[in-house]
Amino acid sequence: MSKLTDLPKRILIGQALRSDKLGETLLPKRIALPVFASDPLSSVAYAPGEVLLVLSVAGVSAYKFSPWIAVAVVVLMFTVVASYRQNVHAYPSGGGDYEVATTNLGPKAGLTVASALLVDYVLTVAVSISSGIENLGSAVPFIIEHKTICAVVVIVLLTLMNLRGVKESGKLFAIPTYVFVGGVFLMIAWGAYRGLVAGDSMKAPTADYTIHAEHQGLAGFALVFLLLRAFSSGCAALTGVEAISNGVPAFRKPKSKNAATTLALMGGLAVTMFCGIIGLAMVTKVRMAENPATDLLKNGVPVGDGYTQNPVISQVAEAVFGNGSFLFILLAAATALVLFLAANTAYNGFPLLGSILAQDRYLPRQLHTRGDRLAFSNGIVLLAGAAAVLVYIYGADSTKLIQLYIVGVFVSFTLSQIGMVRHWNRHLATETDPAKRRHMIRSRAINTFGGFLTGLVLVVVLLTKFTHGAWVALLGMVIFYATMTAIRRHYDRVAEEIALAEEPGEHAVRPSRVHSIVLVSKVHKPTLRALGYAKLMRSDTLEALSISVDPAETKALREEWHNRGVDVPLKILDSPYREITRPVIDYVKSLRKESPRDVVSVYIPEYVVGHWYEHLLHNQSALRLKGRLLFTPGVMVTSVPWQLDSSEAARRRARKRAEWNAPGAVRRGPVAQPRKEKAATKK
Repeated sequence: MSKLTDLPKRILIGQALRSDKLGETLLPKRIALPVFASDPLSSVAYAPGEVLLVLSVAGVSAYKFSPWIAVAVVVLMFTVVASYRQNVHAYPSGGGDYEVATTNLGPKAGLTVASALLVDYVLTVAVSISSGIENLGSAVPFIIEHKTICAVVVIVLLTLMNLRGVKESGKLFAIPTYVFVGGVFLMIAWGAYRGLVAGDSMKAPTADYTIHAEHQGLAGFALVFLLLRAFSSGCAALTGVEAISNGVPAFRKPKSKNAATTLALMGGLAVTMFCGIIGLAMVTKVRMAENPATDLLKNGVPVGDGYTQNPVISQVAEAVFGNGSFLFILLAAATALVLFLAANTAYNGFPLLGSILAQDRYLPRQLHTRGDRLAFSNGIVLLAGAAAVLVYIYGADSTKLIQLYIVGVFVSFTLSQIGMVRHWNRHLATETDPAKRRHMIRSRAINTFGGFLTGLVLVVVLLTKFTHGAWVALLGMVIFYATMTAIRRHYDRVAEEIALAEEPGEHAVRPSRVHSIVLVSKVHKPTLRALGYAKLMRSDTLEALSISVDPAETKALREEWHNRGVDVPLKILDSPYREITRPVIDYVKSLRKESPRDVVSVYIPEYVVGHWYEHLLHNQSALRLKGRLLFTPGVMVTSVPWQLDSSEAARRRARKRAEWNAPGAVRRGPVAQPRKEKAATKK
């Protein structure tokens, strides 16, 4: 079966890489930026629109508050970036928020942060891909009509790209990310030139529309609540910032410095694009509504269900570049593509965090190991599966999914910053060097302000989004927390159970006797090999055991056994119900019951076949029997293989493939061996 799946696996994800090639997969800053920061960079495609959508509840007059909301988001972004720059220097091992919280606040806080991040990573994939599908669907009706299946297909494609390795996927993602960033900056610069220098009048396609306000004349607490809700929606621009602190090990050396530089670059780009789009949206008079069919009016009449509300960035680009222009089409295509690729932030953060959690025994150990391409393949597949389920449940509707968003990330932000404050307090208690103390005090002040601000935002998010779907994210965090706690409890219990005692106990005492049993169905070459091998083990007692299902076959077996003069006693158990497994298990248990200190060693002859379909025709009884014997204490099971001709042929085919030379290989000469292999050959 492995041979059957190996070829498509190699076609899809490439040839396996040696462990000593891990250094070649590390990322330079130019690749790390699109890999780890594509989520916050791409969020400018929908975060400004979310702000205007919320403000539209109070009508166009509430749009005047959008610049102040943008300023608040900028302050928060710079605070979080400055705080995480302290994190990557203090904790460069890749644990990120989880390691900070666990080390300084305890395992429960660390597990809370891990649960929040895992939920947020899954939501990042679901939201980004659903949003990209909706953007692309506005131009291709087939996609919007089948958006759920299309979103799942995109998830599968992204999964395959990431299974090929971080560096390879990073190269694929770099071009559209940089085209998107360059296109947005060009749009901001050209819009500023047209408005400030040329004096042109730029109008969005919705500039002449009006908005039917659901709540007119909001004031007091109601207005404050609306502004806080708009601010919490704008905070979607901060999702993915923590991925860089989790992905420090993937950077080239000096890792911490390169990660901190990438963080600063990402923060500067994201806030500039966010503010630029908000500013151009105000100048071009973009109009958005939560329910455009009824609340968006053209000449005083609702636009109706047939109207498609384009994103803010699309409307601004049309106003600045002109509808149908090359730059407009280029930016629209790059925007749709980068929204798909924004999920790559989660594809790098989730597996890394999963690997660390698996190492700490909170997740299955399989998540800790790297796959053929030196990526954490099991974590990538797990993330893809969870995101696909979420997309299916919510029908790839980004409006519904985005309400679940950013809760988890602000939980991790807040606990991480509180943990960093305790980190600096602990080091300040022992540090005597004045210069280092000044640096620590400054870092502590940054993290203190960051913890206060992100904690405040977390409260705002919970208050304004809880009933809109944030409770689902909290439920997901609770499920992850409970699952990881149960996994850790299981691993701890197993470790305690198999640990060696300080003083030799009953497990250190050798068994009094070994009773060997060779299972026999017929007298043939595999049976004689198993008997010969069992004799070499010099057991205290040795017997052959057969199950009588057919009287005629049993009689023939007895005669053959006697005629060949096999010097091992043959014991035959009757099976009136034609079972094979149960009589063997009962007999072994009876031996154990008679002599509890004895060990029963069971030898099972098995065929080795060369084709996957032959497995279906052989060894089925042996597999069932071995599975049952595993749960019987004091029983050892040994498979004695007999290679059939098909297995020998398969081995020769494998050797021939290994020795095969590609066309032109003779002209190119022998492949150069790695230095380590040459040294080993010389030795």
